[in-house]
Amino acid sequence: MPVPEVTPRPREVKLFRNNRSQAVRIPVEFEMPGDRVLIRRDGDKLVLEPVKTPSTLKELLMAWREEPQLPPEDDFPDIQDVAARPEDIL
Repeated sequence: MPVPEVTPRPREVKLFRNNRSQAVRIPVEFEMPGDRVLIRRDGDKLVLEPVKTPSTLKELLMAWREEPQLPPEDDFPDIQDVAARPEDIL
């Protein structure tokens, strides 16, 4: 039986200045994966979301496209793999 994930209780932390930016230290129980986050406003709240790093070529290509998905794989033409001729090799 899977163990349910425990959500940490809210915790008050101090804001501080880092050069010209306002910063906050994130306690270990709220630690996020990776080294980058997306930040956005939701009313009077700030929301932090981890930046997902693509783990496959398809995920990377999808991240680069303006549209959210690639065309179906059957839209790509078949490519015949032909052995190289001696004159093709330099």
